[in-house]
Amino acid sequence: MSTSHSRTREVFAARLRQELHATRTRPREVSDARRAYREAACLLTQFDPTRLRRPDEEEATGGATLELVDDCTALGMKDRTRWALKPEARRTALRGLTGPEAARLALERNLGQCPEGPGPERTALAYLSGEPPPLEEQHAQELADTLQAVLWLSEIPGTTGLPDVGHLQHALERATILQPLERLVRDPFQGRARELDELRSYVGVPAETTRARIGQAGRSITGSAGRVREPPLVVHGPGGIGKSTLLAKLILDTLHDPDHDFPFGYVDFERPTLSIHEPVTLIAELARQLGVQYPGCRPEMDELAGECQRRAATQREERERMAQLNRLSTTRPTLGRSASREFQTLATSDETDLIRRLADILVRAVAAPEGGTGPPLLIVLDSFEEAQYRGSPVMGRVWALFVALQKAYPRLRVIVSGRAPVAHPARTVTPRTLELVDLDPEAAVALLVSCGVEDPDVARALADRVGGHPLSLKLAARAAVLAGNETASMGELIRSLPARRRYFYRKVDQMLVQGILYDRILNHIADERIRRLAHPGLVLRVITPEIIKDVLAEPCGLRVDTVEEARRLFEELSRLDLVESAGPDAVRHRADVRAIMLRLSGNDRTALTRTVERRAVDYYAARDGLEARAEEIYHRLRLNENPRSVEERWLPGVERLLVGSQQDMAPRAAGFLAAHLGGDTPDHVMADADQEDWERIAAREVEDLLAQGFAEEAAVRLRERRPWTPCSPLHPLLLETLSRTGRRDEARREATEAIDRAEDAGCAEQRLELLLLAARLAEEDGDLESADRDLQVAEGVAAGLGQDLEAMGALLARARLTADTPVDPEVDTQLARRLRQLPDATLLDQPVLVRAVAAEVYERDPRALDHALEVVGLPGTDDGVLEDIGTAINRAATRQPELRGALMKILDTAVGTPRPRSEHSSIIGILREVRGRGTLDDLARRLLVLRDDSGELLAGVATAMRRGTAGPSARAPATSALMARPGTPAEGNGPQRPDEE
Repeated sequence: MSTSHSRTREVFAARLRQELHATRTRPREVSDARRAYREAACLLTQFDPTRLRRPDEEEATGGATLELVDDCTALGMKDRTRWALKPEARRTALRGLTGPEAARLALERNLGQCPEGPGPERTALAYLSGEPPPLEEQHAQELADTLQAVLWLSEIPGTTGLPDVGHLQHALERATILQPLERLVRDPFQGRARELDELRSYVGVPAETTRARIGQAGRSITGSAGRVREPPLVVHGPGGIGKSTLLAKLILDTLHDPDHDFPFGYVDFERPTLSIHEPVTLIAELARQLGVQYPGCRPEMDELAGECQRRAATQREERERMAQLNRLSTTRPTLGRSASREFQTLATSDETDLIRRLADILVRAVAAPEGGTGPPLLIVLDSFEEAQYRGSPVMGRVWALFVALQKAYPRLRVIVSGRAPVAHPARTVTPRTLELVDLDPEAAVALLVSCGVEDPDVARALADRVGGHPLSLKLAARAAVLAGNETASMGELIRSLPARRRYFYRKVDQMLVQGILYDRILNHIADERIRRLAHPGLVLRVITPEIIKDVLAEPCGLRVDTVEEARRLFEELSRLDLVESAGPDAVRHRADVRAIMLRLSGNDRTALTRTVERRAVDYYAARDGLEARAEEIYHRLRLNENPRSVEERWLPGVERLLVGSQQDMAPRAAGFLAAHLGGDTPDHVMADADQEDWERIAAREVEDLLAQGFAEEAAVRLRERRPWTPCSPLHPLLLETLSRTGRRDEARREATEAIDRAEDAGCAEQRLELLLLAARLAEEDGDLESADRDLQVAEGVAAGLGQDLEAMGALLARARLTADTPVDPEVDTQLARRLRQLPDATLLDQPVLVRAVAAEVYERDPRALDHALEVVGLPGTDDGVLEDIGTAINRAATRQPELRGALMKILDTAVGTPRPRSEHSSIIGILREVRGRGTLDDLARRLLVLRDDSGELLAGVATAMRRGTAGPSARAPATSALMARPGTPAEGNGPQRPDEE
């Protein structure tokens, strides 16, 4: 009985599987209704299926909901149903239409589903109606709509008169480059004729005003105009004065003149895809933009941009290695500073090589006439302030780029928007400058009128009070519009503004004026409850319903008992155009609003805002997480708490959440943040910073200068603000600077005294660094016994403190010191033992140190090398690793032919699926593929297991592990055939596979 039932169930299951399989594999028949709904939707980006109408339907029946359920993807739209046809269903429907007329009828029937304004649907309808929009007048978004419409319409049988898709794509790419510039000049541009003429003259295109053209003619006679080489030009001025807008106007006006077309690049470092700390990303962006402007060289420019991105990834890994070595007191003065110098040198070399290649491609693309200089190359760098500080490594590398690019392309013109030029030791020429000041009275009045001030007399009166700062004028215009342009209201507005002080050369306190104007704008908020929240809410960097309830409501005189009430207030506050989204259920006041209002002091709301900030401290102190801790620190500093007490609340990782907040602080608090965040520190902040914070800021600057080789400039900074605190990071840097400026004897004497002072003051970390520095100085003088003695003391100090990694760093220095001397032959054994005894979690904190130790002791203890491979692995992106291992395999196979079979098996296993031999043109090609699969560490460990009497494999893996830790010798020449890029002839002629000899 049970057997029969079991048999029946098996038969039923088999038939069910067969039926389900047939259902999955047999295409569902397309009904006439389904086909009609497909055609109704095929020219819609998205639609509501309940409202979709077939051409033969007068009213929507909702039939599309059932018919198109398998043909569509549901979109995540809040509170409404929106579908989009899947690509294959859309393509089938477009090709199934009887012609353009059927497409037009289907689209017109459902045009109500499309949002108002431009879009691909309305563009498609214009083409189907025989009234296509002119391409030359379209901006980036309109071109994107046109491209989408043309791609759809090209699938419909019988459709003609469509523009070429390739031409459209090129126009869209060019428009995308210009889009940020067009956004800047969206509002009417007023004044600045003199500045524009000066910029046009610098670039080398005709000026617009008569006076400027006469000046250009005079310079032509004297030979000073049209010079081939020009230094960079820095446009500077206060925030909101219109630097970016002026540069956008220059580029767009010139490009719209067909007689003066020239290559250009506009790079705004506020874009998230660009990093001001990675000049190689600047080269990548220039290559991308120039490739769009010169399609003939597009493949070469795209290849160059790709290589720049790969170099950027490699540089990030190298910076991380460098940071690890500088994190420990026992590796900072030796491996760390050596790695920093090497990184700056190699990064500069790589970047100048890439920029020369870009120039070579561009020279061929512009095809200047024989004997001519070709058109100017204009590069505009916007938002460059962050890199403009003394000793900035970025500035040094950017200067190197400028020199290399100008040498290859002499008519280079670089315009930088930032602060006034800062002296930098790498600077080779003195930049030209253009300072932007207030608009002249005529332009100021014109700007007010263009922004809605109807009465010219009122506009003149406002301009006289406000001055010529564009941001102040726009705020004044908005306040005037809110006041209704009524005479009485205008008079009150004008009287509320301070009279301009002529004894200050008619310069007015712009921050005060802007604050008064913002106050008036905020006072026009209709809802009194929201108005009460808006003013004190400016001191908060983020506002949520919970913050309204627990922080803002009570000081603002509001009773909010529930989160629901707070949420209703939050939703009303979110609708103000003075706030912007800060994430889910969070908003913040616009940055320009906060920057102005926070700097106003002595107003009648000071007590209220301080109360809000104290409540914010309590609110965030009671919560966990880096975000809460960062806000707590922010508000403590805003309340002028002692930076030393705030430092006790610091957590690693809050740095990224506090970037840019220095501008909201008093100088002392700003100095504290600058000491922790790095970057530019204005002189007035340095002057008011606590001694400890000043020393940290100065130490970072000195480190940067030393890494670039500017020891004399570092010595100048080290003469300031003495005496230093006992544990100051400047003490070791003084020794380093003395040594590099040739004062070695003085450095050694100072080292002895500094070590004693650090011990007396209990500065253990500094004492360790000083001992390592003293040992290095002694070694450089040939005094190995003193060096070894200092290192033994350092190891003992670190061990006594329980700092295992610091102790291992000191022991590594001893091992390297005694490598070729008989001072202590057992150091390697001790070092290997320490490496294998430390927990893996501890080793993972310092992968670079672990690799350096394993590479140092591999001959005495190969197991330590294997252990390091298992725990931290090989360096990730350094192609030198592939060269080291590839060379070792080749040499081992040559010296021991019997290893070839085993080596080939290891390589093929690591690659995975065996490939035809011709696809592996070299060992490097195989290893690159292995790395891409993530199995390079396993391959290296398997190589160590082979019986290799030559020792080549062991030494090769150890050399690969040492990459990035051993100074200049750790980087192989980039011209090696082993290092050629995939697919190049050099790689094909590289070392053979072990089975190809």
